[in-house]
Amino acid sequence: MFKLYKKLKAADWLIVALIVGITVAQVFFTMELTDKISDIVGAIRAVSAGVPGATVGDIWREGGIMLAFAVCTALCQTAVCFAAAKVSSDLSATLRGKVYAKVESFSIAEVNRFSTPSLITRTTNDIQQVHMANVMTLRMLIYAPIMAIWAICKINASSGELTAATAVAVIVLVVCIAAVMLLVMPKFRLMQKLTDRLNGVTRENLTGIRVVRAYNAEDYQQNKFEKANTEFTGTQLFTGRLLALMSPIMMLVMNGLTLAIYWIGASLMNAGEIEYQTIVSFMTLASQAIMAFLMMLMMFILLPRASVAAKRINEVLETELSVKDPETETPVKECGTVEFRDVSFRYPDADADVFEHISFRAEKGQTIAFIGSTGSGKSTLINLVPRFYDATEGEVLVDGVNVKELKQSTLRDKIGYVPQKGVLFTGTVAENIAFGGKADRQEIEEAAKIAEADGFIGEMENGYDSPIAQGGKNVSGGQKQRLSIARAVATRPEIMIFDDSFSALDYRTDKQVRANLKEHLAGVTNLIVAQRIGTIMDADKIIVLDNGKAVGEGTHRELLENCDVYREIALSQLSKEELGL
Repeated sequence: MFKLYKKLKAADWLIVALIVGITVAQVFFTMELTDKISDIVGAIRAVSAGVPGATVGDIWREGGIMLAFAVCTALCQTAVCFAAAKVSSDLSATLRGKVYAKVESFSIAEVNRFSTPSLITRTTNDIQQVHMANVMTLRMLIYAPIMAIWAICKINASSGELTAATAVAVIVLVVCIAAVMLLVMPKFRLMQKLTDRLNGVTRENLTGIRVVRAYNAEDYQQNKFEKANTEFTGTQLFTGRLLALMSPIMMLVMNGLTLAIYWIGASLMNAGEIEYQTIVSFMTLASQAIMAFLMMLMMFILLPRASVAAKRINEVLETELSVKDPETETPVKECGTVEFRDVSFRYPDADADVFEHISFRAEKGQTIAFIGSTGSGKSTLINLVPRFYDATEGEVLVDGVNVKELKQSTLRDKIGYVPQKGVLFTGTVAENIAFGGKADRQEIEEAAKIAEADGFIGEMENGYDSPIAQGGKNVSGGQKQRLSIARAVATRPEIMIFDDSFSALDYRTDKQVRANLKEHLAGVTNLIVAQRIGTIMDADKIIVLDNGKAVGEGTHRELLENCDVYREIALSQLSKEELGL
């Protein structure tokens, strides 16, 4: 957990130093307040006994000094609380920013390694656990040792017998708390994993709510949630019950120490070795010492859970990226070209390659299409171009340069990417098309026309300023795809990648969008993954994938004649007459 303190700013370290200074002052005022208890008890006894020179004014004076020390203690404590909250909040904000930035730099491989629910938990729940631990650390873990050492020194100077009683109480407390810690710590580690699982089940249910309802699977999903929830609740109850033992243990030790002090103190008073006010003062000091040790032990119980959370945060921050920028970027040699040289790819921890030994070259302005059965590796293949993954073997070149020798920002500025599932973001239609502020209003409208999206946009109440709900829930699947195509067009890329991006369009709109792209984006290289033969019939080159291998390459007409796999796919969709056979 203390690794995270490296993220503190210089100003925050100054505040931490200030907290230490204020804490020392707080302990000083507390100790002085304890001494004054003995003085005021002595003054009261003197007035009651009629000691010459003792007056009620002495009581008021000692009481006034005690009040002043109490006020100073309260002010110091308040200042520490404010300062601790400031430092902890700053650290939490910094961690959230760094975790978010790190996750943004992850390739798909790293995201899949952690899982989306886990990354959300680490960004929210785990950082909140660290925040609470930091607040308590700055408030208690600094105060408790200072108070304990100071109180023990004063206790030791008062009476050996009473000091021994206090030492026994502290040992009993430490042993009990240590036993609780040994039982609780493994459960704290488990709780964070169970939180991930609970978030995962909840997220899965919410994202798939239509399928759940369509299959009347609410009870099935409810059972999955109940199983995860029951396990999480059981773990919480276990830790809660063990921690609940802290209160009775503390009360038992405190009350036992009180009885021991009064019992031993009474014996010492009878022997004339100690005065009553000394016992009262010692009682207060012993309570302070016990409370200080209790604070430290409580922190050692709270810190393990925070430590687990901190470890999970550090795992994200320290993750080695599989897709990195080169130290020196290689200048491009061509424009708008894409080339695969004997490329193979295997997912992390997979047993076999998704595809292997793929080679082709797309010249500037050409349209290269990929078709094949489900699971043949089409989408994975084109995802290597923008470096969502890196090739396991071989080279992927863009503009004549290996993509690993280009900065990711440089590479992706050249590419317009349209995913299979249209992804939209909260905002307006215009903001989604000009995603990242890369197009002005005129370019936005022109891109929408090319994507055949201007028609339905014009029918919206506020046109291009109409709101888009999170995930594009207020538009249809076909409208999402057309807006996604418009977004890619608006970037004016050298290379367009369509990952089965016409599947939600009817044949007429599909044909018109492709015609618009050909007319307005002449010179742009197109890589198209498609399931429909009609979408790729006019491509300059079609690559047929089957079981991870390229089994055919050529034009539509050539493949009909010499590639059985392509011919089979084509005949499953169109008649011989439509295919001209």
